[in-house]
Order: sequence, then structure tokens, then C-alpha cells
Amino acid sequence: MAPRVREVRLPDLGEGLTGAEVVGWLVAVGDVVVVDQPVVEVETAKSRVEVPCPYGGVVTACFGEEGSELPVGAPLLTVAVDGESAAPVSGEGPPAGTAPGPSGSPDPGAGASGSGSVLVGYGTAAPSARRRRVVAGGPRAHGAPLDAVPAQGAGAGTGARGPAAASGPAPVVSPLVRRLARQSGLDLRQLAGSGYQGLILRSDVERAIAQGTARAPDPRPASGAPGAPVRSAEAEDGVRVPLKGVRGAVAAKMARSRREIPEATCWVDADATELMAARAVMNEAGGPKISVLALLARLCTAGLDRFPELNARVDTAAREIVRLPAVHLGFAVQTDRGAVVPVVRDAHTRNAESLAREFARLTDRARRGALAPAEVTGGTFTLNNYGVFGVDGSTPIINHPEAAMLGVGRIVPKPWVHQGELAVRQVVQLSLTFDHRVCDGGVAGGFLRYVADRVEQPATALRTL
Repeated sequence: MAPRVREVRLPDLGEGLTGAEVVGWLVAVGDVVVVDQPVVEVETAKSRVEVPCPYGGVVTACFGEEGSELPVGAPLLTVAVDGESAAPVSGEGPPAGTAPGPSGSPDPGAGASGSGSVLVGYGTAAPSARRRRVVAGGPRAHGAPLDAVPAQGAGAGTGARGPAAASGPAPVVSPLVRRLARQSGLDLRQLAGSGYQGLILRSDVERAIAQGTARAPDPRPASGAPGAPVRSAEAEDGVRVPLKGVRGAVAAKMARSRREIPEATCWVDADATELMAARAVMNEAGGPKISVLALLARLCTAGLDRFPELNARVDTAAREIVRLPAVHLGFAVQTDRGAVVPVVRDAHTRNAESLAREFARLTDRARRGALAPAEVTGGTFTLNNYGVFGVDGSTPIINHPEAAMLGVGRIVPKPWVHQGELAVRQVVQLSLTFDHRVCDGGVAGGFLRYVADRVEQPATALRTL
């Protein structure tokens, strides 16, 4: 039986994610793959994920160059499989009557009842309506962007083209490619593209720049008038940074938090000298090292047990405050991709040693970009240690849809009145930002004072910890 071509689409990665960016391909055209073999690494707004292939066979095409962003349900690659392995591995394929896709395989995006993509095989939810169309004319070469449009004019449809006519349009659709060429003084009309039917890709422009074929920008003004001021494209447009990935997700969540939550902030300075001394004794006793963050987290969970109003969220549709039974504690981590907030599940059941281990594990995964979606969602309260940046205080934005966040400044020696005398003590500023809908200032102040008192006198916490 002749091999059949199967199409693999970007799966629904859960938690409301609508797309992902291609980080790197793990296979190339012509490679033999087996069922569930990772074929591409993608980055969502929450983490990096390796997408497995639900078929075994030979890769015939890969879609989307590295750095491009694809919507859920978009084609990733096609695989030639034999007749015995032509069915999806999990889920028995799309429902009967589903229209064939561009490569001849069943298209899970056709029809209102079509099946949406899941991590392996196909699910039942309809794919995103934002899916871009696939260009007719057969599979594209590896690295071709999903929204590639065949170049018009001479050479179109041949799959290869020489430099465009000097007066003709450049075969490029990406505004990023155009801007990069403009800033480098490169004439796109003199460049042969390596994309589908001669489409000029970003890699083509970068290669031309590296080879030194870019010319200096023309210093003459467009009007040709002598002495007219010259303004570069960068000066005109500024530097544009795509608001996507982690930064885009953070921006959307923070903006929503400010729109929906009537927040208020209170703060207090606390003498952390005794807490730091207690931590030193714990660590000198051997065993896993206890971090200051773990100690503060344990005090937070104890405080939330006494003031459960803050471990809540507001159901605006039902006009109800939902007080949550478990504390899933988020904590901010700065990474190369931006700030992320991993979540320690059931933090109220953990002691300081267990919290320290979980903080270390999640921090390492966050900095490697390996957090799973379940590890960055479902938080009920956030602990934000901005003291690591050398600052004392802040008014943090609540991590929507939570109701409160405790901020911790740096712990530094300061003059302090201790036992009636002026002394140098280790002082920290604690700030609580809370949703004023879930409680009044008395509850917020009571929680903050509870935590601060136990920072100053950690021995008093032994009764309940």
C-alpha cells in the first residue's frame, strides 16, 4: 500500500493558550520519526513544550520557521506513513464526514463540529478561528512561514527565483523582514528568497547582512532637496519589541488586574534580626538549607489560616466572593524570558523545609523554561520577593484573579529602637496589596501585622507551625 501523508497540527496546550512560538525544530525533512517522538519545541506564554508526533513515518514538510508564532490548530509538519499506521494514535481520528485537509489528510478544522488538536491525536473542541490558511500548491519547505503567499510575476510557481526586477515589488510579506532590511540598507528587490516560490525570509536578509551585501542607507532625502534634514527609519519608528510570549501574557494579566480589581496597599517595617538568627541556627544544624523565602511563606500560610478572607477570588458573574480551602502559593521568579510565577500546590500542608525544596525545584524549572502549564496556574495568593533587586518597597499589582499579594523588600541593617535603646537591626519592609472587595482594612492590617509580629519574634510562631 502506498504511503499516505498525515498532517500534524499545533495542539491545544491547555489553560486558554491560543498559540505558541516555534523555538527550534528537532527533526528535518527526510527524517524518520516514531510515534510520540518530540519533533518541535514551542514556547507558549507560560512555558516551553516539546510537541510529539502522533504518527510514525518520514517527515515530508515542516511549517513555520524558528521564531514564528503559530495559532493552535495550525499545521506543524506532514508525515508519510504506511497503510498500517495511517490512523491517529489516540482518539480514532476526526469524525466521519470531516473534510480533507490541504495535504489530503482529514482536516480537524473543517466544519463547526470539527475536532480540535490535542497533544497526541485529536480532541473534540473546535480549533481557533484565527488559524491562517495554508497556501495551495503542496507542502512548503522547512522554515517557510505559515502565512507565506506565492510571489507574483516572473518566476512565480517555479519554486525558485532570481533577484526581482529593480522596479518590481519585493516578494516579502513580513513587516519585520522589511524593517530589518530597511535598517540595514538592503534592497530586497536584489535579493533571492529561499522561501516558498521565492519568498524572502528573515534568514535570507540576515545571511545577506552577514555576507556584507547590504549597502549603506541612502543619505539623500526623499525629496532630493539639498540640505534637508535626514531622519533614519529607526528614529522615525523607534525600536519595536513584540508584545508576545511571557511579556505579552504578563501585560494582559496586569492590565486586566488594574481594570477589574479595586486594590489597596498597606505596609509595615519589621525587625527581622531574630528571624535571620533562627534561620542561621536551622542551617547550621545540617540538612537542606532553609531560605528566607521559605520561612516567610510558612508565616504567610499561617496568616491565611487565621485570615481566610485573603485566600479568595471574586466571581463577578455571580457577584460572590469565593473563599478557597487550599493555599496554592505563587512566587515571582525573574528569568531570561521575563518574570514568571510558579505555584507551590497545597503550600498550607508543607513545613519550611518542604517549601524550600519546592521553591528550589520550581525556580530551576522556571529559569530553564521547562515549567508545565499546571505549575504556573491555579495560584490563590502570591509572595513577591522584590528585595532581591535591591529595593525596599513597592505597590505590586495583584496577580489576577487572586485577591492579595505580599511583597518583601530587602533585609538591611538600619537604626532601630530595640528594648528601649537605639540599635542597628536587620529591617525589612512588608507590603500587602489586596482586593478591597474581599475585605476591609482591618482584615488586611490584621494579616500584615500577624506576619510582621512573627518575623520579629519567630519563637511565637512555634505554637501553631
